[in-house]
Amino acid sequence: MSLITAMPAAWAMKRKLRFLAAVCAAMVNANSANAVTFSGSSGSHAASVDFTIVGGQLQVVLSNTSSADAVVPTDVLTAVFFNISGSPSLSRVSATLAAGSIVFNGPNGGGNVGGEWAYQSGLGGPASYGISSSGLGLFGPPDRFAATNLQGPTSPDGLQYGIVSPNDNALTGNGDFNGTALIKNAVKFLLSCSPSPCDPKILDKINTVTFQYGTALTDLQIRGGDHNVDQLPLPPALFLFGTGLMGLTVLCRRRRKV
Repeated sequence: MSLITAMPAAWAMKRKLRFLAAVCAAMVNANSANAVTFSGSSGSHAASVDFTIVGGQLQVVLSNTSSADAVVPTDVLTAVFFNISGSPSLSRVSATLAAGSIVFNGPNGGGNVGGEWAYQSGLGGPASYGISSSGLGLFGPPDRFAATNLQGPTSPDGLQYGIVSPNDNALTGNGDFNGTALIKNAVKFLLSCSPSPCDPKILDKINTVTFQYGTALTDLQIRGGDHNVDQLPLPPALFLFGTGLMGLTVLCRRRRKV
């Protein structure tokens, strides 16, 4: 191959490689996301909360991860508090049962438990932001995710629709549990940002997570540990795409040596 014929071919290959690299970078940005998880434990009590961006909104999944049976009110996870650096404006969207979760001793609202859970910011409690199924002297009916009150008294209040562990035995527990609707496992919340959509960088600004048990701020509180950021794996197709891009790079280098 003459130098005159080889040069245009090399330039064309360079242009193709630059285009493919740009496409690959765009696909990486579009298909990668972070989930930020905080967890904490004390004795037989354990909880976790996952924050991620879904559809431009902040999704919060609060889970009771203990393996123990709930027998007293302070075994029930009722709230999570957290701070966000920069104090962004968040608004209530929905509160629903997470996958694999159930309600016992009461109606499940078709999976919508927003009438029993509340959100508020600018709090004077353990942190500025909070999501709770109990009043705790901080939350009231205007703070609920939905208007429908599934079980009296007017929510948020008491233990109702607090979260117990997946292994909880509904037949045990002291008198405070009689007829009280509780959720096994986890609840999923959606919060919108203003301006919308939520900036994914908000996940790196979440801190000071505290898990609240029982019906008073003087009840058990567990501090969430340092957050763990999980990078979601790229799809297999994207991996193959990147492999092909590397192959083209090697081919281009070989052609330039000819």
